[in-house]
Amino acid sequence: MNFQRGHHRENPEINLIPLIDVLLVILIFLMVTTTYARFSELQINLPQAEGETAKEQPAKIEVDIDTAGNYTVNNVKLSAAGVEQLAEALTRAANGAKEPVVVISADGGASHQSVIRVMDAARRVGYGRVTFVTQVSANE
Repeated sequence: MNFQRGHHRENPEINLIPLIDVLLVILIFLMVTTTYARFSELQINLPQAEGETAKEQPAKIEVDIDTAGNYTVNNVKLSAAGVEQLAEALTRAANGAKEPVVVISADGGASHQSVIRVMDAARRVGYGRVTFVTQVSANE
């Protein structure tokens, strides 16, 4: 018995658009919150070579800087701390070597400016090879 004449019943349908919206939001959330880490463990066997060591070591100029900004160049304490005095001391310490390596040992409490003075003095006299001495911390 059909009591509702002329009224057609519509078939139920599932609306997928809200479901797709929710899934896209979840996907975007997962993409944003995921951390990408690369873990690579390569077993590398380094090649071995037999060769002669360098017979001639490059000349080294050791510059020490303490926390007060005092300089020593090859264990000779400098009384003045200007760039010109440092450049003269570096030239004397090189003893005519063409490309000496300037090794800067600065105290951890030394000012940045005192290290820059040594680098500037090395640049002025034409020594382009400058390196720094560091040490490994005890907790590593």
